[in-house]
Amino acid sequence: MKVEEKGHTFIIKDTQGDLMAFLMKITHQYKTYEKHNIIIDLLHHKEVTVDQAKLFLPLSKQHKKALKSFVIVISDFDYNAIPTKLTVVPTLLEAHDIIQMEEIERDLGF
Repeated sequence: MKVEEKGHTFIIKDTQGDLMAFLMKITHQYKTYEKHNIIIDLLHHKEVTVDQAKLFLPLSKQHKKALKSFVIVISDFDYNAIPTKLTVVPTLLEAHDIIQMEEIERDLGF
């Protein structure tokens, strides 16, 4: 697992290829990241199913309840099949754009 901090956002990247172990690590170390926006970088994974992406839903809900952004980056994916409560985008640039828009919405009180 590789963690990169950019401003008030953590980009967490899986480097081992084991999605379940990666999710467990993030869950156990969540207190470290809870006050920041989070981007989960799964670009290393070739085949991520909708069911696998949904495993991040409880963590996403918890993070968004704390008024922080939680975005998952998956390159080749059926974005229409994912629940609207989970934000999944194809690129890191798009993830940063989503976080920026959500921060503006929060600042405006939406």
